[in-house]
Amino acid sequence: MRLIVGRIGKPHGIRGEVTVEVRTDEPEARFAPGSVLATEPGAVPPANPASGPGVPFRVPAELTVESARWHQGRLLVVFDGILERDVAEALRGTLLGVDSADVAPPEDPEEFHDHQLVGLAVVTPAGEHLGEVVKIDHAPASDLLVLRRPEGRTALIPFVKAIVPEVDLAGGRIVVDPPSGLLDL
Repeated sequence: MRLIVGRIGKPHGIRGEVTVEVRTDEPEARFAPGSVLATEPGAVPPANPASGPGVPFRVPAELTVESARWHQGRLLVVFDGILERDVAEALRGTLLGVDSADVAPPEDPEEFHDHQLVGLAVVTPAGEHLGEVVKIDHAPASDLLVLRRPEGRTALIPFVKAIVPEVDLAGGRIVVDPPSGLLDL
């Protein structure tokens, strides 16, 4: 499974450096020089998809980090072979990912990667099936489990110990003790 670790933003300067919207807790590890990142087209189409007059540019399947640095709270990255602003602009919106098999599990037993939780069954302490986790939303106050209910609608469950007392990865389930009305929203 591919984990998204960043999204390429606008170019910075004229030599191919780009801003990256970081989507990982470990940017220093993911964007270390020599790191190879898989690419996926993003939602934002490139403004200038050409690498030169009459020469179309295609985003490669992988990009290798040449260098990365922080500048005014933003990560700036240079990728091997991306040497000019027009080519960097063509990368805008590209999602950057790594294979989940290459990511070490968290050391803290109370911490989980999103891909570990997606697909798990959600049950009450009494064993009542509430649905399945389809994704994790990272909200400012707390992470939210996005739950697909059996009838097809979705529900949001704050991923906090008071509501989610148990995550059983081996058993393929998450125990949720929702307050009254939470699943009716």
